[in-house]
Amino acid sequence: MEETGGATAYGASLAGRGFDVNKFVRQPQTIVRILSWIFALVVFASITTEGYINSPQDPDAKCIFNQNDSACHYAIGIGVIAFLACVGFLVLDVYVPYMSNAQERKYAVMADLGFSGAWTFLWFVCFCLLASQWGKTHEIGGIPVDAARATVAFSFFSIATWGILTYFALGRFRRGVNEVTIPTYTEPAPDLHTPYPPTYAPTSYNPTTYNPTTYTPTTYTAYPGSVPDMHPQPPFTPQPQPQGDIGYQPPNY
Repeated sequence: MEETGGATAYGASLAGRGFDVNKFVRQPQTIVRILSWIFALVVFASITTEGYINSPQDPDAKCIFNQNDSACHYAIGIGVIAFLACVGFLVLDVYVPYMSNAQERKYAVMADLGFSGAWTFLWFVCFCLLASQWGKTHEIGGIPVDAARATVAFSFFSIATWGILTYFALGRFRRGVNEVTIPTYTEPAPDLHTPYPPTYAPTSYNPTTYNPTTYTPTTYTAYPGSVPDMHPQPPFTPQPQPQGDIGYQPPNY
């Protein structure tokens, strides 16, 4: 699915945004895929219903493309597989926006890209084979010419539609690989010119002009040396006990 706005991954919106049916149906990829589904239906339905006839000489039914059964079998096989693949990829286009894993989306886009590219080539081979065999068919009596021409024409149209689907898938794959818009956190580069970390750097800094001033020391008065001692003397002075007489002296009465 192609998204024109918002966060996307591999061409689809991120998981959780919901699904819009009207927007999905109007997308170019969805329209082309539905056309491819219709063209494949016309090719194999025309051959299975009117692609085999029997001649009066041979009771066995033969392919209308120069009686080459291989051409009819090839066109039926390519048409049936393309028919089923269109249904499957339509369901996948609806489911891709609900994939939360980008790796799963990558695998889905790669599958679409590979199958669409392969079927573009196989439809080209089918067109060349049917056109060549129809050009070699000379006896067209009793042959449903309209069914044969419709098969060849819609084989050619299928080349164009599957080629467009291949282009869409390739574009989604390139955007998913190179320009995935899933938001991721990246560490900011440090600013070597800022003295602060980026988180705490000031928003604006206006330096002020520094004007030096002259320092004048304070002058103190000298402490006078002839100040009388104002501390009072103790009322009595204890007499120290002689050091030599340490014995007991009885009191005198």
